[in-house]
This record gives sequence, C-alpha cells and structure tokens, in this order.
Amino acid sequence: MTQEERLDFLIDYLQAEYTQISKPESFTRKRALLRGLVNIRPPRPVSQEFIRIQDEFLQEETHQKGIVNITDIPPCRPESPLCLWQGDITRLALDAIVNAANSRLLGCFVSGHGCIDNAIHTFAGVQLRQACSDLMQVQGHDEATGLAKITAAYNLPSRYVLHTVGPIVRGALAQKYRAELASCYRSCLALAAEHGLTSIAFCCISTGEFRFPQQEAAETAVKTVTEFLSPGSSIQRVVFNVFKDDDYVIYRGLLGA
Repeated sequence: MTQEERLDFLIDYLQAEYTQISKPESFTRKRALLRGLVNIRPPRPVSQEFIRIQDEFLQEETHQKGIVNITDIPPCRPESPLCLWQGDITRLALDAIVNAANSRLLGCFVSGHGCIDNAIHTFAGVQLRQACSDLMQVQGHDEATGLAKITAAYNLPSRYVLHTVGPIVRGALAQKYRAELASCYRSCLALAAEHGLTSIAFCCISTGEFRFPQQEAAETAVKTVTEFLSPGSSIQRVVFNVFKDDDYVIYRGLLGA
C-alpha cells in the first residue's frame, strides 16, 4: 500500500465510528482529518489490520521526518551528561521521552491541538491512549501532580514515554508550584533509573497551557536534574528538548551551551 492508501484506510475505519464526514481530496487535509479523528477517539480496541496499517503509516512518517539519535546530540560541555536540542521531540531515538500530560493521563482530546501531549499520542498511535487507560483503570484515580508513569512508545523512535503531570499555575508563582515542578523531574528520573534507562529527553513541562514562567521553569529543571544525577546513576544522558527560540536561549544560558 502507498502512504495515501494507508491514510484512506485509516480514515474510513475511524469514520465508521462517527457520523460520516466528507473526506478531503488533498493528502495534507486528509492527514489533518486523521489526526483529528485519533485525537477525539476514546480508548477502545481496534482491529489488528488497523494496527498493522497504522503502524506502517506512522513509521513511514517518522522515517520521512528524520530520526535524531541520542549520539547525534553533543553534551553542552565536555564530560557533562546534559544536552540541549531544539526540535520535534517525536523524532528523538533514545530510551525515553517525557510527555507533559494532564491528570487523566489519556492524552489531549482537542482535535489538532498543538500541545506536546497531542503530538506524542498522535505519532505513537492509538495503542498509547489504550495503554494509559489501562494504567489509570488499575490506579482508579487521576494522576497526582508531580508523579510519573511509564509506557511503551509504540511507533515513536524512543523506547518509552514517561508521562508526568505538571503544576497548573494560577496567579503568582508560589513555592508550591516550584516544588511540584521539581517533583515532576525527580519522578521521571527515578522511574527511568528504576527501569535501567540510560537516556531521557525532557520537554518544557508546564510552560505552555499550564502557564509556568519559562525562565523559572528552566531554572527548576536544570537544578533538579543536576542534583539528581550521580556518578553511579544508570542515566548517562539527559536532553533538555525545546521547541521555541526563547526557550532555547534560556536553556543555553543556564547550561553554558
């Protein structure tokens, strides 16, 4: 099957679950429609044929975007485990990437939304939402701020996804928010170490929709990670992944990159 044939199959399969929507003609618009259908879809089983064709489609997309290996990202300073990289976190091939999740841990349900939670679930595939749902059903309640869970990464180049719930800043930046954000980084690092992982990429947790100021968030991130790492830790590389230019400038100043 070509990529467009796979795309048509996936759209037709998902549209059968909803009121029929007119399928656009261009590949770009059809891809946007597929993303939207996946975004709004609750966790529930799909056929093995759907999984096979979806996985082929997403893996081809990943190949076209270009995979960035951890070995391609130099440390900020010689002998330092800390790295800085600007770009799409769903391209990174390393042990784990960190997702800035919401308390339900099911991903973003807003069609085509630009948050990292939406992107990670979109390019991992529908299996990720189902895996998160299974975890949450066992837990029986929403995930607390500052904690983390681990799942497979499915169609992403990384091996795992670490899902953490950052603080939502309301009003002034209280010490409570700083402590909760630091807990996100420690929880992810502890979970990675527990699973023997050697590399992890952090997004800018809580700085988008959750309104944590960028400078203070970066300071907390770098301080917490630096304090956690020790010579005996299994974690050998920590990537601070940024997307915005101003975040890159902030982290570059903090890391001396």
